[in-house]
Amino acid sequence: MRRVVFNQKGGVGKSTIVCNLAAISASEGLRTLVIDLDVQGNSTQYLLGDQAGEATPTVADFFETALTYSFKPVEFSSFVHATPFENLDVMPAHPDLDALHGKLESRYKIYKLRDALNELDTYDAIYIDTPPALNFYTRSALIAVERCLIPFDCDDFSRRALYALLDNVKEIQQDHNAGLEVEGIVINQFQPRASLPQQLVDELVSEGLPVLGSRLSSSVKIRESHQHARPMIYLDPRHKLAQEYVALHRELVGSVED
Repeated sequence: MRRVVFNQKGGVGKSTIVCNLAAISASEGLRTLVIDLDVQGNSTQYLLGDQAGEATPTVADFFETALTYSFKPVEFSSFVHATPFENLDVMPAHPDLDALHGKLESRYKIYKLRDALNELDTYDAIYIDTPPALNFYTRSALIAVERCLIPFDCDDFSRRALYALLDNVKEIQQDHNAGLEVEGIVINQFQPRASLPQQLVDELVSEGLPVLGSRLSSSVKIRESHQHARPMIYLDPRHKLAQEYVALHRELVGSVED
């Protein structure tokens, strides 16, 4: 199963959600890959820690090959690196993604990621982290996957942006990827004792939007997880937030099986 975690709004926890779900997938014995398409490289840093800067070649090198012709194409696996965690690999981001963006878009290389993943049978699960913008890399990811997860912070700004985001995903579905589904809206940074977050969630549900049942609470523990470059399931598997991620992962797996 291929999933992209996407929101055009920054700071909603895309990288954290990608890495923690991927880590749980790997911990359950599934061969799992994270592809980091965000030039900020947060997922790369989260999974590789101090080794992030030494991981080459990167996803930028993969896209660079799309701009040149070779009699002997480079294998997709050449751009993938093992993380310290069993069954979990990463295709790291790189600052060169910014410089490549215009070239890739002008030469319409939007299907290259999809085509490469279609030929890849090494992994049971693939999670793609995206930039906070609907750009070439985000469109490439949405075209290449089967499911889309949308992180949602419980505030009115996020709600206003949500409708436009859903329209953009629908347009990709209609024009490029008929098999794409919005798997669900992930409620992040949830504060159950506050009235406004619950009210916003209830309104989204009443509107028929695909809000997932699992909630991810706000916790300072996630900062420690980032600092140590250890997803929650490896840092503190008994912590409430780690268990919330486990519940979310089970909900996603269950929806696929159904």
